[in-house]
Amino acid sequence: MKHLLKMLDLSKEEITEILDLADQLKYELKHNIPHPHLKGKTLGMIFQKASTRTRVSFETGMYQLGGYPLFLSSNDLQIGRGEPVQDTARVLSRYLSGIMIRTFEQQEVEDLAKYGDIPVINGLTDFCHPCQVLADLMTIREFKGSLAGLKMCFIGDGNNMANSLAVGCLKMGMSVSLACPKDYQPPREILDFASQYDCFELTDSPAQAAKDADVLITDVWASMGQEEEAAVRRAAFAGYQINDELMAAAKPDAMVLHCLPAHREEEITEKVFEAHAKEIFEEAENRLHAQKAVMVKLMA
Repeated sequence: MKHLLKMLDLSKEEITEILDLADQLKYELKHNIPHPHLKGKTLGMIFQKASTRTRVSFETGMYQLGGYPLFLSSNDLQIGRGEPVQDTARVLSRYLSGIMIRTFEQQEVEDLAKYGDIPVINGLTDFCHPCQVLADLMTIREFKGSLAGLKMCFIGDGNNMANSLAVGCLKMGMSVSLACPKDYQPPREILDFASQYDCFELTDSPAQAAKDADVLITDVWASMGQEEEAAVRRAAFAGYQINDELMAAAKPDAMVLHCLPAHREEEITEKVFEAHAKEIFEEAENRLHAQKAVMVKLMA
């Protein structure tokens, strides 16, 4: 494991190692046990998309690991003014110990890894969100005890979250059911991967997807950069809401996750969100621990 570019690149064993280390680092933090694994290291954090959780969790995590986080907005870099990504990669490799990038195009992340000589971590692209899904898997395992044999249901847009959840959950032995409108299904690369598994289902029926689910997950209907499509998307996703009716189709002890920010009364009702707030905000916290595990694996 040289980089974290997408869930497709990780083996089941690598995911398990990350989750185990994340559990350990979380325990140590809660018990005030120092773990300066990255003392003297510097992480460059490139943000072409703004973020609350990604920035705060990576900055805090790097500090707790003894390293230094360096925030770099697109306004701070020549990459935002036309410098080829391969040149940026080769320059930053001479200054930094690792790069985290949150951007639009997956190819930009892949090129940073291809041309640079340091680990690259995908903090989010339009194609995938591996850091979030590692935190999700960590949270499910905390609440359910294990992952294998559970059913994960995702309701909504076949976007970066659906893509990474499908891959990560299938690799960890879970059943996956995605409910997406016909015009908003995951890309062919993800469906081709998922088709190898008998325990994968793609449907346009939320009720069918939620049947006997152990975990229900959703995301906003219009992600960053899709604001102009918001009205069209609200119409397309009408009925794709996690509410009492959908929860009744799932198992009685089903948990609910949301990567946040949440638009209450759109993709999830206020009632369901608050009933599962403990899980959702544990999931948000686990971004810190999962990402620290990734940084230690790649940069220590």
